[in-house]
Amino acid sequence: MKYLIILCSLVLSLNAQADQHNYKNHGDHKIFFSAFNSTFIDPDIAVANQIIRGKDKGLVNIAVVKKAGSGQPALITGNVYNIFQMSQKLEFFEVREQDTVYYLAPFEFENEDFLTFKISVQSDPSEPAYQLKFQKKMYHD
Repeated sequence: MKYLIILCSLVLSLNAQADQHNYKNHGDHKIFFSAFNSTFIDPDIAVANQIIRGKDKGLVNIAVVKKAGSGQPALITGNVYNIFQMSQKLEFFEVREQDTVYYLAPFEFENEDFLTFKISVQSDPSEPAYQLKFQKKMYHD
């Protein structure tokens, strides 16, 4: 589990270097997001977390962090769309380790697929959800 957190952090930081907009501010929270090929995950870690790896399988990673730095639980739902507007429902599962909370959802893609992610993030049940939208071009490894 620890290695999965390290991997997700690495992917987030790599995305940050390529694109300085890998998070959105929402109230006193930052919502971090990334999408990456599942083959980036070590096979043993994938098995331990029931993640299916493959050249056409990706993961979207969402983390909600209070600006003070602690991870927050949230209700995350969403879909991913290709350029033909064919959609896949994203089934997020929560990953927790100590103060870290983040959410992963698997999806499938074609090589050089330009995907649009539309994700609803609700960190406070008494507040409306934040509507996050981002795009990513995915490649087979």
